[in-house]
Amino acid sequence: MRLRWLSLILLFLSSLSLQATIRYARNFDIEEKDGYTLLTVRNTRVSPTQSYQYALVPKAAALPELLKDTRIIRTPVERVVVMETTQVGYLNAIGQLDRIVGAGSVEYINNTTILERVDSGEIKRVQTGQSINAEQLLLLRPDLILTSVSGNPSYDVPEKLMRTGLPIVFATSFMETHPLGRAEWVRFFGALTSSSAEAENFFDEVANRYDSLTQQAAVATRRPTVFCSAPYSGIWHMPSGDSYTARMIHDAGGDYLWAETQTGGNIPLDVETVFLRAAHADIWLNPSHHRSMHQLYAADQRFEKFAAAQKDQVYNNTRQTTERGGNHIWEDGIVHPDSVLADLIHILHPDLLPEHELVFYEQLR
Repeated sequence: MRLRWLSLILLFLSSLSLQATIRYARNFDIEEKDGYTLLTVRNTRVSPTQSYQYALVPKAAALPELLKDTRIIRTPVERVVVMETTQVGYLNAIGQLDRIVGAGSVEYINNTTILERVDSGEIKRVQTGQSINAEQLLLLRPDLILTSVSGNPSYDVPEKLMRTGLPIVFATSFMETHPLGRAEWVRFFGALTSSSAEAENFFDEVANRYDSLTQQAAVATRRPTVFCSAPYSGIWHMPSGDSYTARMIHDAGGDYLWAETQTGGNIPLDVETVFLRAAHADIWLNPSHHRSMHQLYAADQRFEKFAAAQKDQVYNNTRQTTERGGNHIWEDGIVHPDSVLADLIHILHPDLLPEHELVFYEQLR
């Protein structure tokens, strides 16, 4: 009798889903079910409860009983279309670039391997500007189309593409506010490409180095004051205090001047308002696309009045930018926040990492 009850208990436990422990990311979950893997993606910018579910089912397996709105992705995934450059970074981190057969937003891609394959025609362009070539996508017969979703129809996948019936997977990694939260999405991409072990190992190494660097920065006795960005069309979009950028500055040992303003998005300001608070700030980071002080002053002569500009303490994350406009920080920097953090610590506290050479950042001259 005891053996019978033990067998029933084991059978019950084996039928339960095993949910992976997500350490930093807040917008996805991975659950191992009976015969398939369930991925859940949350779109918190639209609604705290809005989510998308994807069942990763082996191609040779029978379809399981699923909830009505769960989308099926047959694995192993072999033919992938990426619609954003960040997805190149995730796939590259786990050695899965060879799966890419189509790409959107090609002008923003930085990876030389992918650009060479686009130029040779091995990878097909599926987007021109905001126009998506649905016919090309159908001809590619992709196992998976990776894209992001914001809730803004101006940027999201058009209804025409949704009607094709192609397997589309939404990602919301850009909504993560912790640098390691964004990097942890490599585990999501690992699940999609049957590379979970590689993704786990990669993320563990990145997280360990990030934590170690954060501890090094924490010993600094002085925290330099920092502000960010530059005006666009007359509006200075300052990162919110609960943003990815603000967290990175904090972990690097900086005092971000808008840390207390937590809006969940950028803070729209005018130049005068920024100057009142940041006129004497120590460091100016990420001033739009400008790569020299000449370019910066040409945009607005008033920028000369900032103390950070007068002391040559202006740094931009444009060190590895292609002529087409692709920036390496939005590929490798997303999955390697540890390297971005090392850059910022070197900028804010040169004595803590004196041997470090900047990877993503450059000092404007």
